[in-house]
Amino acid sequence: MSDLWRWVLLVQVASTWGMVGLIWFVQIVHYPLYSEVGEDRFVAYEQAHNRLTSWVVIPLMLSELVTAALLVAVHPPPIASSTAWLGLGLVLAIWLVTFTIQVPQHGRLCLGFDASTAANLVRGNWLRTILWSLRGGLVVWMLSGCLMSENL
Repeated sequence: MSDLWRWVLLVQVASTWGMVGLIWFVQIVHYPLYSEVGEDRFVAYEQAHNRLTSWVVIPLMLSELVTAALLVAVHPPPIASSTAWLGLGLVLAIWLVTFTIQVPQHGRLCLGFDASTAANLVRGNWLRTILWSLRGGLVVWMLSGCLMSENL
């Protein structure tokens, strides 16, 4: 495998596992604490959450998307085409859920605390948590396949 593909795969593993860790933290710690903020401070809190989270999430999600697409376009021999497509499919599913469900819910919460919307956000985020966890396993599997196929 060329040095370029080693870096593509390493960036993908790093960005995916960055998001796996982040999504589990958000799911288990951050979102459940929404109910503790208080309605009088919630809008400012939610707006700050959206602004600050973007600085962490955007680079990781973009690098994950770009590297997943690169692996589909020209995948190294140890990575099967179907595996690369599965990886990209998982990324696209995550983006679809994020921008059609989670982002609009955050938008509603920026207008004021709503217990139903907050509960839906936490429940619905389990789908992204599962999808990112599956991606985490997949990218480790791809990396291990590449490592096992070469003399290091």
